[in-house]
Amino acid sequence: MRSKTRNPAASGDRRSAKQSSMRAMISARAARIMAEDGIDDFGVAKRKAARQLGAPETESLPANDEIEAELRAYRALYQAEEHSKRIDELRRVALDAMRAFAHFNPYLTGAVLTGIAGHYAEIELQLFPESTKDVELFLIDRGIPYSTQQARRFSGDRERAIGLLSLSWQEVPLKLSVFDPRDERLAVKTSLAGRVGERAGALEVESLLRSREVRLKSGE
Repeated sequence: MRSKTRNPAASGDRRSAKQSSMRAMISARAARIMAEDGIDDFGVAKRKAARQLGAPETESLPANDEIEAELRAYRALYQAEEHSKRIDELRRVALDAMRAFAHFNPYLTGAVLTGIAGHYAEIELQLFPESTKDVELFLIDRGIPYSTQQARRFSGDRERAIGLLSLSWQEVPLKLSVFDPRDERLAVKTSLAGRVGERAGALEVESLLRSREVRLKSGE
C-alpha cells in the first residue's frame, strides 16, 4: 500500500490563501463598522470585525491602509453625498479653530483632513507654540473648558512627550496636540515605525473647501 506524502509547500499556500481571504473579509467588515457605527479607531474596528467573523485577533488582521481603502470605497458607494457634506462641515469648524489658534501655528491632521472622518469624529490640530502653557492660558482667558493628558510622539527619529488638550469647538470635539516649535519642520509620527501623518495649514484647508464648492457648482 502506497503511503501518502504531504506537500508542505501546497499546505503553506493554502494557509496563506486562507489568511489573505480572511484579511480581505476583515478589512471590508471593519470598513462597514467604521462607516455605519461612526467608529474612527482602526484598531477597535478591525478587532470587532475579527470577532464577528470568528477570526483570531492575532492572525490575518489587515493594516490600517487596507481598511482605509475599503472605507473610502464603501462611502463612495453608499454614503457619498451625506459623507461629503459632513466632511465639509468638520473642515469649516476646523478652519474656524485654526484661525482662533493662529498664533500657535496650527495644522489640521487626522481623519477630517484625509476625508475619512465619521459622524462623531473629533477634529485634530497640531500646535507649535513657544510653551504648552501659552495654549492653556489662551483657553483659560476665554473661559473655554478643557482637559489635559500626556502622550508620546516621534518627531523625526526622536521621541518626545507632548501635551494633549481636549475641548469642544462649535459643539464638535477638538483635540490639540501641542508640540515644541522646533518640531514644526519635522515629520511627526505616533510611533518610530509608524506612518507620517498628513497635515495642512489654514490656507490649504481653505483651498480644500473652495475646490469642493467649485465641484458642487459645476455639478460634479
